[in-house]
Amino acid sequence: MAESFHRLEAKHPGRFVLGIGAGHRENNADYRKPYEALVDYLDELDAGGVPVQRRALAALGPRVLELARARAAGALPYLISADHTRSARAQLGPEALLVAEQKVVLDDNAERAREIGRARVGPYLRLSNYVANLRRIGFEEHDVTFPGSDRLVDALAVHGGPDAVAAGLRAHLDAGANQVAIQVLSAENDILPTARALAGEISVA
Repeated sequence: MAESFHRLEAKHPGRFVLGIGAGHRENNADYRKPYEALVDYLDELDAGGVPVQRRALAALGPRVLELARARAAGALPYLISADHTRSARAQLGPEALLVAEQKVVLDDNAERAREIGRARVGPYLRLSNYVANLRRIGFEEHDVTFPGSDRLVDALAVHGGPDAVAAGLRAHLDAGANQVAIQVLSAENDILPTARALAGEISVA
């Protein structure tokens, strides 16, 4: 990976940031404890000359967020709420990169939007690290029991018209995110209508 970093850097200086995650015990046969695995990997990247400011960690819990603060540009948390973004910013400090992920469904019909959101959110509730983090940020056992409560789906897959969805994205920025990685969900698997609608809404924010 260090060799790939230097190859990309030579061709496209300053364009590439390496995102690093530890995987899931349910999916990875060679899964190790996340913190120790990440420390070892960062040691290898140090030895390979990958700069600290050109890597970021898929950090959720306090220990890995601290590791992101100390040994990376910052954090790229996934499947989170604005409350998590707020607590992550407090731990990372004001200078670190924080890119929050937010799923969105552009649909005023709450029942239909939740069906689309739940189809994407539900499978993550079979992964213990995500479930542990969702509990840590305030969701209850019934919320994180597959396929997920309405409260959970509403937070993790913000839905409604363009103004409501844009407000959900701004909540992460208000909570301290530098950027929001938007994951558009739609019944047609076409992101462009939502992207266009949000571009118009966010451009006047």
